[in-house]
Amino acid sequence: MSAAVVTVAQQKGGCGKTTMVAQLAVTLAQEGLRVACLDIDPQGTLASWGALRGEADRRWPVTIEVAQGWKLKLAIDQLVRAHDVVVVDSPPHAATESRTAIRAASLVLVPCQPSLLDVWASGATIELAEAERRPAAVVWNRVPPRGRIIDEAVTALAERGHGSLPVGLGNRSAFAQSMHRGAGVIETEPRGRAAAETLALAEAVRARL
Repeated sequence: MSAAVVTVAQQKGGCGKTTMVAQLAVTLAQEGLRVACLDIDPQGTLASWGALRGEADRRWPVTIEVAQGWKLKLAIDQLVRAHDVVVVDSPPHAATESRTAIRAASLVLVPCQPSLLDVWASGATIELAEAERRPAAVVWNRVPPRGRIIDEAVTALAERGHGSLPVGLGNRSAFAQSMHRGAGVIETEPRGRAAAETLALAEAVRARL
């Protein structure tokens, strides 16, 4: 696989974007890829997770960088030259940084919780990717273990002409617990359902790149 940029973007906050970036990055790293994460969100949550990861000296290395403003494009170019995959955590609004990260993307992932409100809110991010002529796909996140809500959300998304990846991440405490340890669930609970979901997500992403 040639060097790729996966931008995780969603203008609606609270969708679990940073968790998805971290989990995807660690899972790709354990598959033998050279992976970097770029935190362009002013909140810096991903960078904080990266600091914890550095202190824990995890087995699979993931480069963590921070960039904003005019330095963003330069940072992406530098990371692409030294890595197989760069996963970008973008801010939850239509800032210049988000547009730059989407423009540089090989694939845009749009995390979306399975609710009609979140589906409606995701439209703006998908349209931004389409305006930049970048491929985009919704990834269902924090999916409950049962209920009709996911079917209703999938139908609502399809009615708007948008598609989603065939896999998603469940609403599992294992994700939060691993983040608190600077890790991915593939490291903290490798035999758990959450780890199986991240492996499926990584496979689906690689198939799109």
